[in-house]
Amino acid sequence: MILSIGSRLRSAVCDAEVVVVRSSGGEVDLRCGGRPMIAIDATAPPDAAPEPGFADGVLLGKRYVGAGGRFELLCTKAGAGSLAEAEEPLGIKDAKPLPSSD
Repeated sequence: MILSIGSRLRSAVCDAEVVVVRSSGGEVDLRCGGRPMIAIDATAPPDAAPEPGFADGVLLGKRYVGAGGRFELLCTKAGAGSLAEAEEPLGIKDAKPLPSSD
């Protein structure tokens, strides 16, 4: 799937939803719970569940980044599945340190 900024996606196996905040525009195999993510308005399979090893959860309000910083996602709804690019788990983006007020 090609990610475009502002795209809303959801998991096919849990309640997780994300918004694409930054993207290089290349092809990405984005998954949640081990299954490919789907468009926000697509219908998910009724009895799908996260695969073993991909059930660490997604945290509301956290930003997740792909390998090399090629894309960034903002979690808008938490879920039980974990985000990954193919088999590689996505990392949570660290907050920028505030300048010293000395």
